[in-house]
Amino acid sequence: MIPLLLLLTAFPQEAAVIDQVDLIEVNHLYDQQGRHVIDQLIFWNWDRDRFQIRAWRLIKSQSQLPLRDWNRGGYVCYWRDLQQLRKVYAPQKRETWTTYDPEVRQRELLPIQQRAELSRAR
Repeated sequence: MIPLLLLLTAFPQEAAVIDQVDLIEVNHLYDQQGRHVIDQLIFWNWDRDRFQIRAWRLIKSQSQLPLRDWNRGGYVCYWRDLQQLRKVYAPQKRETWTTYDPEVRQRELLPIQQRAELSRAR
């Protein structure tokens, strides 16, 4: 058992980039004929009088889905985003099934270039 512990401590733990948003949405997008198109995570922040998209990511694995965070309260998503581990916390989550893409629709109100996005790797 001790050699295993020594082996585990010999490799540094990779730190995750951590973000806080106001809402995590799990969106299931369908086309007009009812065929499934994509599943996506949409990260929202409250801005004055409405939610605005901060960022979004395709769901490539069930492990990306938000989980209840019993220690902090709210929810957390934890996944590898390209080469970076990422954690995103939110006090609330929702799940939606739509025939329009909320992320694309939001571009009419706030262009992609003006979004805050998630934090960059350190």
